Amino acid sequence: MTEKRAGRGGATLLASNQPNDQMELPMSSTPKTFDLNSNTAIPAVGFGTYLISNDDAEMAINAAIMAGYRHIDTASGYQNEETVGAGIRKGLQSAGISRADLFVTAKLWPGNPAWGDAPKTGTQTIEECEASLARLGLDYVDLYLIHAPYGGDMRLEQWRALLKLQAGGKARAIGVSNFNQSHLEEIKSAGLPMPDANQIELHPWSQKPDLLANMAKHDIAPIAYSSLVPLSTWRVEEGQDSAKTDDMKADGTAFKGLAQEYGVSEAQLLLRWGVKNGYAVLPKSLNPDRMRQNLDLFSFVIDDADMAQIATMDRGKGVAWASGDPSK
Repeated sequence: MTEKRAGRGGATLLASNQPNDQMELPMSSTPKTFDLNSNTAIPAVGFGTYLISNDDAEMAINAAIMAGYRHIDTASGYQNEETVGAGIRKGLQSAGISRADLFVTAKLWPGNPAWGDAPKTGTQTIEECEASLARLGLDYVDLYLIHAPYGGDMRLEQWRALLKLQAGGKARAIGVSNFNQSHLEEIKSAGLPMPDANQIELHPWSQKPDLLANMAKHDIAPIAYSSLVPLSTWRVEEGQDSAKTDDMKADGTAFKGLAQEYGVSEAQLLLRWGVKNGYAVLPKSLNPDRMRQNLDLFSFVIDDADMAQIATMDRGKGVAWASGDPSK
């Protein structure tokens, strides 16, 4: 038995009696997880927690887990780890699943001398990871990242500390975030193991092809944040600063027509673009219906012609950080 789902330029046939991660035609099948190392895989769709307040975090995380999310992404810099941890515990209980069924990412804030914030030493890095685990109420995280390349002279010491944390069972996989080619080359030149992942801003307006090619050479998995930058609704509330330009804001419906042709939301289209390119994505919403919608990325296929067209829309640097793209 097959079912038809509308696709641009015609229908795409999907076998309804196959598992969800095998519902596409073989030439375009997309996995629901991406390998980070030999024993750790990250779900293709996770739930981001940046800008979720402590008032909302417990409820939101519980709802996300109940909706089917099996990856929760947080960071010490988000200042919501305790309430995220409470939401994780509540969600595990509500969904009747174990800790091993949930992937959790946490991040080290490395310091930033430009902001008057001294870089953390290796010892402080380990202490900060342990503090994050205590705030989250967890014995380990599945992925621990250095949040940005702001450690300066301490960058390699911080990375060595993450290697120790992984060896000690505090993190199943380790990586970086917002690192560019020169930062990754610094690790390689020091003769150290390379990161399992690099979490970076990725969407059709910031595609970073050179960085992704360099990461692929070293088997560093890309994780995309701020996938929904092109939407007119992205960070429009007071206090949600970014470097999004007026031209970008004026193009806030750039993907509306294409999404309508596929019969999906603009958010689904942008997230599906990322997953089809091999990036784990991290949508965020406080709306349970939208949470479920953002998970529904495997019931349609963006055709090759549209993927090629989207590839021409790159505008360069990311805009999620008001201070500028930290990977540049």
